[in-house]
Amino acid sequence: MSAGLEAAVPLCDLQAQYQELQPLLEQAVRRVLASGQVILGSEVAAFEHEVACYSGTGYAVGCASGTDALLLALEALEIGPGDEVIVPAFTFFASASTVCRLGAQPVFADIDPLTYNLDPHQVEGKITPHTRAIMPVHLFGQCADMEPLWRLAEQHDLPIIEDAAQAFGAEYQGKRAGTLGAIGCFSFYPSKILGAAGDAGMVVTSDPEWAARMSWLRVHGMPVKYRHKYLGWNARLDALQAALLRVKLPHVDRWIEARQAAAGRYDALIAEHRLGRFLERPVVVRHRRHVFNQYVVRVADGQRDALMRHLKTEHIGCDIYYPVPLHLQECLAYLGHHEGEFPVSEEACHGVLALPLYPELTATQQERVIDCCAAFLRQRTRRAA
Repeated sequence: MSAGLEAAVPLCDLQAQYQELQPLLEQAVRRVLASGQVILGSEVAAFEHEVACYSGTGYAVGCASGTDALLLALEALEIGPGDEVIVPAFTFFASASTVCRLGAQPVFADIDPLTYNLDPHQVEGKITPHTRAIMPVHLFGQCADMEPLWRLAEQHDLPIIEDAAQAFGAEYQGKRAGTLGAIGCFSFYPSKILGAAGDAGMVVTSDPEWAARMSWLRVHGMPVKYRHKYLGWNARLDALQAALLRVKLPHVDRWIEARQAAAGRYDALIAEHRLGRFLERPVVVRHRRHVFNQYVVRVADGQRDALMRHLKTEHIGCDIYYPVPLHLQECLAYLGHHEGEFPVSEEACHGVLALPLYPELTATQQERVIDCCAAFLRQRTRRAA
């Protein structure tokens, strides 16, 4: 019997966070509206300083989205037609689309099957005289294996652009995401570790020239009003979003700990129900702080889609990140890739499923999620018997 709506478990519950911080968030909105300064200004400057301090970088430049953050990073490095950027085949579309937008070519590499991050062993063979940057993605909240990428980058004199859209607060060998390459890119999409009330993003770097260039590019390339040094665009961060994010930033580490605790409960519940062979749990690699932007399992035996349908019938949120690898996306067919070229990425697309995860998720809700997964498997086993 399907559960009632009262037992629904959303994939992400933004209302719970809002209710906790409602007075402070509304005070921040009133402060901005009363100031009359709603584009960039002091709120954005203060938030940039706070993110730079949190991340351990010299400079932070607020922008309109995580996608704009990637574009600003690529533009700062003057990447354009004829250039190549190495990106994983399994990630969100913006990792490749931003490269294409500038007339450059994304060069795909396969992923590590355990972490879903860019496999460093696949990268070296992709480097050509046209390669201008390596763009690892810290997928689902765990940093890519950076040490071998650092060696390759140094050997070939290549900058690393970190796509850390899902990894705010994550760490690798004690260093924060955003400090592991030349430029780090964050997204503050509402469901992220640090989420705005709409779109927002940030680029961080320790290079003052790149920081200045990106700050100008986001305002149509203007270092001085109506004097356009670069062909930029409108990628500004709204003061309202910055003010809301400033309220939330001091809570990020507490929320990360809550996400980690929830991930640990999922791990224990999957083991308790003896579902380990059916639901492959996320792997947390040593010396990395996994912030669990998502809790992603791999469903065995080609049953992912059926399980997803079952969970949604039971009013349990779930989603597929991501159902199609980048090299098989329709709009990128001109790159000439084919099925079977990146088998680890393709296999991930057929098996991954994100279960509900957010800081306020309760143990009771998680028990319901895993109980429903166990019930689904029992039904399938009985039918097969």
